[in-house]
Amino acid sequence: MINRVVLIGRLTRDVELRFTQSGTAVGTFSLAVNRQFTNQAGEREADFINAVIWRKAAENFANFTGKGALVAIEGRLQTRNYENNQGQRVYVTEVVVDNFSLLESRAESDKRRAQNGSSEPSHQGGQFGAPSDNTFGGVDPFATASQGANPQATTPTNDAPNPFAASGKTEIDISDDDLPF
Repeated sequence: MINRVVLIGRLTRDVELRFTQSGTAVGTFSLAVNRQFTNQAGEREADFINAVIWRKAAENFANFTGKGALVAIEGRLQTRNYENNQGQRVYVTEVVVDNFSLLESRAESDKRRAQNGSSEPSHQGGQFGAPSDNTFGGVDPFATASQGANPQATTPTNDAPNPFAASGKTEIDISDDDLPF
């Protein structure tokens, strides 16, 4: 039997991170996923899907995402039930997340937050720390030149030697016998 769910969407709110009595982290959130078609008014509708993520992945997900973040999640669909304060049986269907991917850069996320008027930082703490903690002098080594990571590298140059060239040659001589496939 197969129970796999893969979704791409935007967080409808910040991840609610809590801890169980035993200290296990659990994060709950809702994901807005656009439908592939438009309604009669020409508007694209969305489904709002509840999800839960556990342990260290929950802490990382909560630290590096926020409301509006574009993410992909992978997991399984689970239905549970409980009795509420009024004595009624309540059924909950949610995605239990196994993997996630952040689908927008830190710069895009910060830009979107600034446009929406949110003053809270989008990325706090975590293992990556503040820019002053890295060995790159506060410069993001993964940012493109247009993002201001390295002002000297505005245009690519061919001055650097080819690291794959064989001892000063411009080409490498490889026979079909050298290839692993």
